[in-house]
Amino acid sequence: MFELNITDQDLLSHGYLNKLVNQGELNEFVIDDGKISSPKPLTDAQPSNDVLTEISELKKLIVFAEGLHLQQLLDISQSLDKHLKLHFFKFIRVKGVSGFAVCAYVSLAGHKDLHAQLEKTAEEYSVELCLVNKTPSLTEPGLLLMDMDSTVIAVECIDEIAELAGVGEQVSAVTAQAMHGKLDFADSLRTRVACLAGANSDILHQVRNALPLMPGVANLVCILKQYQWKVAIASGGFSYFADYLRDRLDLDAAVANGLAIEGGRLTGKVHGDIVDAKVKAQTIVDLAEKWLIPGHQTIAMGDGANDLLMMNAAALGVALHAKPIVRQQADIAIRWSSLDSLLWVLAA
Repeated sequence: MFELNITDQDLLSHGYLNKLVNQGELNEFVIDDGKISSPKPLTDAQPSNDVLTEISELKKLIVFAEGLHLQQLLDISQSLDKHLKLHFFKFIRVKGVSGFAVCAYVSLAGHKDLHAQLEKTAEEYSVELCLVNKTPSLTEPGLLLMDMDSTVIAVECIDEIAELAGVGEQVSAVTAQAMHGKLDFADSLRTRVACLAGANSDILHQVRNALPLMPGVANLVCILKQYQWKVAIASGGFSYFADYLRDRLDLDAAVANGLAIEGGRLTGKVHGDIVDAKVKAQTIVDLAEKWLIPGHQTIAMGDGANDLLMMNAAALGVALHAKPIVRQQADIAIRWSSLDSLLWVLAA
């Protein structure tokens, strides 16, 4: 039985919590009355309608943030006490990912407004909160399918192209409406691409050479590959960029739209069938079948309304730096952190 007295200064210190993680002497723990200690076994509890006695019945609330400390864990627990009953905490570490996360094992105390309270608490304490039941396992082969624009990369390619073509404001306005689910995606794409008619195709090369990767995406792909995962892109953007990212990041596949070019100029048209929400959703099904990945080992990640069907088709739908409509409907949300923080969820 581990027990350690903690001071007010310890409660507020990320360094103190980090020291406990690095020492490796304390894995599961509770915080109570100025002490941090090993939890009592759940099987010692007296069974009742309010007490769960099996760890397998508990949900997991994964908590992570830059500079996480014990007081934040206490504050989060108090903020959610009408919705979640806390049983104990556990440290999560993944080799190759800097820092750590904390998994709170919880049972539901009330379903009403739970999602809204999680959002409010995450914002109030500047932490990531991911409440999950069963998730894909990091240590078993799986499939991660990602959106491209504002997910794998930190820009919307069509907006970058439009800026260089001199029609940036016109295209950005349509993009924003589409991302918030206010416009049909296929129609919005055709409208935006039509604005590019006559632009020199050399601007595609300019945009491609300056693509900023999302923080953590390269590390996420690298570590997933070590565990025999497949990683792919399904994008409503353009194959000119998706194929480049497939090669740059050593991805397994990329599905996106084709931009029609004639005589070194954009025609303002998309060639081939449009990769819309339905195509994205079907892509995760098709790729899982192709690579013999079981359905419970599939993840879809994106930021816009066009990604929701794809998320619903996966075992785990992840909203990344997403619009409110997407966070509300996804299984979990990563609001501010880098992409490789997803690995803590898979390792919990």
